[in-house]
Amino acid sequence: MRLLRFLFKDLFRSLETAGGRQFLWLLLRYADRPRNKPFQASVGPFRFQVIDGLSFAWQYKEIFTDEFYRFETREATPVIYDCGANIGMSIAYFRQHYPTARIVAFEADPGVGKVLANNLQANSIHNVELINKAVWINADGVDFGAGEADAGSMYSAEGRQHVPSVRLRDYLLRELRIDMLKMDIEGAEADVLADCHDALGNVRNMFIEYHSYFGHPQALAGILSMLEANGFRYYVDTNQHRVRPFIVRRYKGNDVMDLQLNVFAYRE
Repeated sequence: MRLLRFLFKDLFRSLETAGGRQFLWLLLRYADRPRNKPFQASVGPFRFQVIDGLSFAWQYKEIFTDEFYRFETREATPVIYDCGANIGMSIAYFRQHYPTARIVAFEADPGVGKVLANNLQANSIHNVELINKAVWINADGVDFGAGEADAGSMYSAEGRQHVPSVRLRDYLLRELRIDMLKMDIEGAEADVLADCHDALGNVRNMFIEYHSYFGHPQALAGILSMLEANGFRYYVDTNQHRVRPFIVRRYKGNDVMDLQLNVFAYRE
């Protein structure tokens, strides 16, 4: 049995919980659909317009099964900033677990932003300030590539366009308290956090998806130093285990990124 558990540890782990079993069902049902072909999908009490089946299944795993965004609070009205809200699965999770929260959501991609707005309306998710603009270091706009599925970024060459932007620092300074700052902005995180280094004093929990792109300097050290300087503890995780990493410098055949990490920062 131990050998089987070792060989099939991810499968065993998924079967042990209802959320894990739901994730496996989503993989079986949607992961083999043609990539980047929109469709409607139901999961739990929610119904989503989905952009890509495989991304949808993995988003569910991270958000609902592994609960990447779960945090503790005693506030009657938690304040949540969702930077890179995509189709709204993270917002659905936040509304389900923090029903009285005030949520501010940002989405750079104009097309994804429309899907997001439709999904919020379809699931009767209210009290969300939706800003269909890129999170950036100024309000001058930014060149943005649509990419594929949930991978749109300023580093993507596909479907590039100039999109409106907001300076996140300005928003943070308006708040007396931010209980959760979620940042999944596909490579813009290092510049944005550097610009916000003196505006994080009222942030209590922060999720950062860090991206490292070929041909661009790596910036993880700067992000971690900024967190330490602001009094955060952090935990770093990745699902990109590789064998022969000095030789295999890419993951999953990715020709754009060579590293993606999840950084969980919090105040004790």
